[in-house]
Amino acid sequence: MPTFPFSAIVAQDEMRQALLIAAIDPAVGGVLVFGDRGTGKSTAIRALAALLPPMRAVSGCPYQCDPEAPAALCPHCASVPGARKKSERKPVPVVDLPLGATEDRVVGTLDLERALGAGIKAFEPGLLARANRGFLYIDEVNLLEDHLVDLLLDVAASGVNTVEREGLSLRHPARFVLVGSGNPEEGELRPQLLDRFGLACEVATPRDIPTRIAVVRARDAYERDPEGFCAAHAREEGKVRKKIVAARERLAEVAVPDAALERAAALCLALGTDGLRGELTLMRTARALAALDGDAAVTDDHLRRIAPAALRHRLRRNPLDESGSTARVERALAEVFA
Repeated sequence: MPTFPFSAIVAQDEMRQALLIAAIDPAVGGVLVFGDRGTGKSTAIRALAALLPPMRAVSGCPYQCDPEAPAALCPHCASVPGARKKSERKPVPVVDLPLGATEDRVVGTLDLERALGAGIKAFEPGLLARANRGFLYIDEVNLLEDHLVDLLLDVAASGVNTVEREGLSLRHPARFVLVGSGNPEEGELRPQLLDRFGLACEVATPRDIPTRIAVVRARDAYERDPEGFCAAHAREEGKVRKKIVAARERLAEVAVPDAALERAAALCLALGTDGLRGELTLMRTARALAALDGDAAVTDDHLRRIAPAALRHRLRRNPLDESGSTARVERALAEVFA
């Protein structure tokens, strides 16, 4: 069955915008989507990956090495003469990390079949290898076991997966966009992992009847005739794909004026965020949003539109302020941009 079209998703504008920004500039640090069940979180993530243009990878490489980035090649591709010249187009991978996955399955382990059959000590790549240059998706990320959280933190920070087990010693590239979804009623996310997400979106069940009807009609039409439904949205999908490609090409040319950086710093100071990751993320996401809009420079409008998603999960708890994090960001925006 073909994937539900990204352009056919009704409402959930903040989530769709955040996913497009992550596709344009993976350096923003991934996307966290929290909200009610049945609001299209998983559908949107898989739809985005199907929308993206194919990537070029070294032929036969289990890590999908980029032939145009010699510094990021895996040890095998770097050691084989001419390996970077033999390439093929592959779809951008979207790898699911199940909550019950073992550490061996995630990082990789000894290939027992080759070890027992041929006496060769070979590496069997895990989920992190498959996710390189793509998306690693964790549903119910707030329920992920602590030892896997620690592992993901190490790999997300370095972009390299290091395996030391069963006599194997190996390092391979593992750069991916981390996407997590969950229901806040089922538990909170560890602060260390929460801080690794560049953007955090809140999704909710639509409260107006026309939107609910539009969602139900779209889903019903897709399930009754998936091919026909996708064909009807092919033109819109092509437009969104072209916007992503154009934004990627334009990203490096988008200017970030000093005035925009001052606004970002003032906003983070007003909210009391720890460290400078808030300003960095706000700058990168606003630049990607400007590239998506086709603008030459970051403006106050870009900062205002992306600030809630970039900062709401970085706020300290304030026992004297019972308002939610989104309301606090909106209040700070009103003060700084008065």
